[in-house]
Amino acid sequence: MLLTQRHLPRRTVLKGLGATIALPLLDAMVPVRAAAAASTRKLRLVAMEMVHGCAGSTTFGLKKNLWSPAETGRSFDLAPTSLAALEPYRDYLTIVSNTDVHNAEAFTPPEIGGDHFRSAAVFLTQAHPHQTQGSDLQAGTSLDQLFAHRFGQETPIPSMQLCIENIDQAGGCFYGYSCAYTDSISWASPSEPLPMVRDPRAVFDQLFGVGATPQARAARRRKDRSILDWVSESANDLKGRLGTADRERLGSYLDDVREIERRIQKVEAFNASGEARELPAAPIGVPDSYEEHVKLMFDLQAVAFASDITRVFAFKMSRDVSNRVFPETGVTTGFHIASHHNDREDRILDFAKINKYHVSLLPYFLEKLKGTNDGDGNLLENSLLIYGSPMGNPNVHNHKRCPLLVMGHAGGQIPGNLHLKAADGTPMANVMLTALQKLGVETTSFGDSSGAFELRI
Repeated sequence: MLLTQRHLPRRTVLKGLGATIALPLLDAMVPVRAAAAASTRKLRLVAMEMVHGCAGSTTFGLKKNLWSPAETGRSFDLAPTSLAALEPYRDYLTIVSNTDVHNAEAFTPPEIGGDHFRSAAVFLTQAHPHQTQGSDLQAGTSLDQLFAHRFGQETPIPSMQLCIENIDQAGGCFYGYSCAYTDSISWASPSEPLPMVRDPRAVFDQLFGVGATPQARAARRRKDRSILDWVSESANDLKGRLGTADRERLGSYLDDVREIERRIQKVEAFNASGEARELPAAPIGVPDSYEEHVKLMFDLQAVAFASDITRVFAFKMSRDVSNRVFPETGVTTGFHIASHHNDREDRILDFAKINKYHVSLLPYFLEKLKGTNDGDGNLLENSLLIYGSPMGNPNVHNHKRCPLLVMGHAGGQIPGNLHLKAADGTPMANVMLTALQKLGVETTSFGDSSGAFELRI
């Protein structure tokens, strides 16, 4: 790294009408006198929820290793599992199998059958929700928000909450639960679920319109110009003061921003064209394609991390009882219906195809993070990613042997390339407690944790 006496502040931005673009970490932002401090890693967190458990939590799925591999330790084979697509990233992968989410179970007779309508609220809080359809919500503070409370003030946006499916169902859902429990996985406090953002355009504007008014952002969009057009003067001025490596890094970053914007504009143009939409009720910036939508959200998270706009994302990748069909899997049954497989082996295998497809989207994000420099490493090394579900075998709505993955090295604290099988009855909260501790949150308990879970051998 080239270090100079003259340097840019880390919070240097490019400004224009209705646009404020934060920058990636450049060599010019690291002064000589702070060379030692440059090695201090800023950790990022992404917590991803997938609903409906997994095929590997069934008796047949356990026998066939449909989710986690047969071998524990480091010499595991992902080929038979739903995790096969993660093989190129196994050095960043920690599989934790056989954990339970007890607080998603029914505690009283009126709660029986309501698993789908309380599970999302449990995933990142590991707390049992109070059954209500009113405003007296009660769950717990979620893992992402505990991290944001500790470190979120260091960034322009303390945290962001994203989702893929609709989350605009007001009032009560079913089995006596408010839709607020189903709509969000992120809780700022035990009584305050945070809204999830579904529209990539809304996310883009929040990231790159920091400090601008909604009116200014709207005016910019009406002129049908790129956000980069509005900051071109600022960008050219900055490039003239940068070294060669920094100019290339800045150019690549701005190209990424423009490409994301172009894809959003393309989606908006199609959705405004009058052509039939598969999701007619979705916001104009939401693609009909599940995969395209997920990848757009991954790209937005990657550029947000690169520019240090925020270090915390909660990402709800589906919604309980969603019957979306995923054509790429070859399965024509809707997601929720497929999850109720009636213990038929052929239907469990079909459900495993859906699980495998969902996991196959993760390498796109992992590669983005791995390919983005972050100090003397990359973003994947300095991140902790959680992917899992608060449900185990969805056919019987149980919450045992729930799927859970940890990805990234958390600044060198998690070695990866490891499959750890927890003892029977181990709370998933134990793993999340350890994740919080690795992220620098000083706590000795989380949800119904019984102790920390070591993520190494």
